[in-house]
Amino acid sequence: MAELEGFERARPRARLGVGAAIIVALGALAVTVGVGVWRGLGDPAPVSTEATVAISTPPAPTPAEIYVHVSGAVREPGLYLLSEGARVVDAVGAAGGFAKDAEPGAINLARGVADGEQLVVPVEGEAPPAAAAPDGPAGGLVDLNTADAAALEELPGIGPALAARILAWREENGSFAAVDDLMAVSGIGPAVLEGIRDLATV
Repeated sequence: MAELEGFERARPRARLGVGAAIIVALGALAVTVGVGVWRGLGDPAPVSTEATVAISTPPAPTPAEIYVHVSGAVREPGLYLLSEGARVVDAVGAAGGFAKDAEPGAINLARGVADGEQLVVPVEGEAPPAAAAPDGPAGGLVDLNTADAAALEELPGIGPALAARILAWREENGSFAAVDDLMAVSGIGPAVLEGIRDLATV
């Protein structure tokens, strides 16, 4: 009986020893996890040593705009703002297209239009507006070096604004050496030049 009593007394001690060990183990684990979390929060974020270079692309130049007066056999005659380099087909399209009684074959849809130009679309049976070539020293051709504003405006695609620019260019740079030199005048592009090449001289 004494032996049994000793055994019973010893069991609580064993239980206390195991419980204490578990508590110690859990405490150590909590300390380890806490230290790991603290270190993780304290570490600075990695900094890239590579330099970031911002490459800025210059904006595309905005094309110049021109005013063209579209009249005659179109659906909505009026003054229209078009991009520089526009052609007759663009001007007619801006005016709503051809009217029912228009004569589309009477005008050159591929011809370039110029700032200040009046584009007249003829009706069926009406003669198209003639591209006048004023009197000049070379068989009716317009001399770009001597023509005044009125004579220059008679050239297809050359309105008052472009005629003034041609005169200003002449004053600043002297005479044109060739008809193709008109490309140096602001507002005159390949389409406009092609429309007047055979009607001008220097």
